[in-house]
Amino acid sequence: MNNSLSIRAYTKQLQSHVHHEHHQLVLPVQGSIVIEMNSYVGQVTIGECVVVPNGTEHGFKADEAARFIVADLDTLPLHLLNSGLAVFCISPVLTSFLQFIEKQLQHQVDSGIERSILDVFSMLLEQQQASQTLDKQMRTVQSWINAHLEQPLSIDKLARLACLSSTQFKKRFKASFSKTAQQYITELRMEKAKALLAHTDLPVQLVAEKVGYGDLSAFSRRFSLYVGMSPRSFSQGK
Repeated sequence: MNNSLSIRAYTKQLQSHVHHEHHQLVLPVQGSIVIEMNSYVGQVTIGECVVVPNGTEHGFKADEAARFIVADLDTLPLHLLNSGLAVFCISPVLTSFLQFIEKQLQHQVDSGIERSILDVFSMLLEQQQASQTLDKQMRTVQSWINAHLEQPLSIDKLARLACLSSTQFKKRFKASFSKTAQQYITELRMEKAKALLAHTDLPVQLVAEKVGYGDLSAFSRRFSLYVGMSPRSFSQGK
């Protein structure tokens, strides 16, 4: 079969089937879906992706108003296929791109644009950092961090979001991501800062604020340690 992207809706009645000739990814853009597979049983919502390898029987149900981008693919990136992943959090960039895909597919049939969309989707899929299927608590925290980098993200706040004590949260996060929550947050903030400095004309102060730093000097020190040059030098070198 040819690789394809489509918009799907499901029903509240549990259905199940097997795809023998292709892999399938299900990415919610409105509402959520309940998935039942050998490796995963639970709800999947916006900002997450379900991986259904070919030959895998899977059950699914959703509210009729929910909508999903479904990718039917001949091949999957090796890091997804070999990891045994069932569900993972997608990046804010891919989440936003899904909104464009939905609008394009709803309003126009254009095979050239659709091939280009699929190419970009495939490149973004390769970039997804998914090493294991996280439990719902950690996926919730990961999605929150990704969407709120400009806000204060204290351990206590994230622990409450996960319904864990601070000590439990730190242990669970480190076990899930192989790094501390602070390391994870810092890396995301610095990568976003690099993108804003490279692709916009925002002043350094505003870039700092958009990645959660109210103190410009603290941002500059952290950025310099992470990148090896000051934010201003990085911006001027673009």
